[in-house]
Amino acid sequence: MLLYLLNTVLNFKFIKLETQQEITSMPRIGDKAPEFKAVTTQGNIHFPNDYKGDWVILFSHPADFTPVCTSEFMTFATMEEKFLKANCKLVGLSIDGLYSHIAWLRSIKDKIEYRGMKNVEVKFPLIEDITMEVAKKYGMIQPNEDSTKAVRAVFFVDPKGIIRAIIYYPLSLGRNFDELYRVIIALQAADAFGVATPADWEPGDDVIIGPAGSCGSAEDRMQGKEDMDCKDWYFCTRKLDKDVVLKKVLKK
Repeated sequence: MLLYLLNTVLNFKFIKLETQQEITSMPRIGDKAPEFKAVTTQGNIHFPNDYKGDWVILFSHPADFTPVCTSEFMTFATMEEKFLKANCKLVGLSIDGLYSHIAWLRSIKDKIEYRGMKNVEVKFPLIEDITMEVAKKYGMIQPNEDSTKAVRAVFFVDPKGIIRAIIYYPLSLGRNFDELYRVIIALQAADAFGVATPADWEPGDDVIIGPAGSCGSAEDRMQGKEDMDCKDWYFCTRKLDKDVVLKKVLKK
């Protein structure tokens, strides 16, 4: 009986330890981007240190040589210059090996034509992560979706290495890259002008002003004493010209 109880306790501790080892903390908005070194299709990188001073999108895809991922990489590669002009670099990741990455990217360039895109060369780095070390650091492996593939995660990291936004997509859903571009512009506009951006905001649309900090300020707003349009004391907008936004955000 004593031996049985001892075995039960030991098994419980082993299972508990094994479970604890599988649990990894996902980074959250406002956290420092987890640091790592990795081999990529563009050489070795030290993330986020190598990207200090730039915005960067770190994104994962489930697997090389798959159709949804291929459509995404062709789209991202075609839009890379647009993102670079918005001070944003791109870094991809899957749990495939380096030679798989290289062969897949060559196939994309040499063989795939999609929605008018062809001869597409992927120039941004694609991380080799066969150990899943990086994917687990960033919560990209979600067992209830797939335990052997990364989900379609997108991390927006600012020039100080802080995670500013996170978007996750399931394996079956390709990303909207115009939305990713909108996010990177909106985040920079919010920082530059001290504003927030409403639903579906695009450069040139009105922006949101923070709530009034006092009763007097709220009253001034409602009486039209401040240069803004107030629907109520807590919901005020002001105009922000598209050219002003883009001049501030985009590289010349």
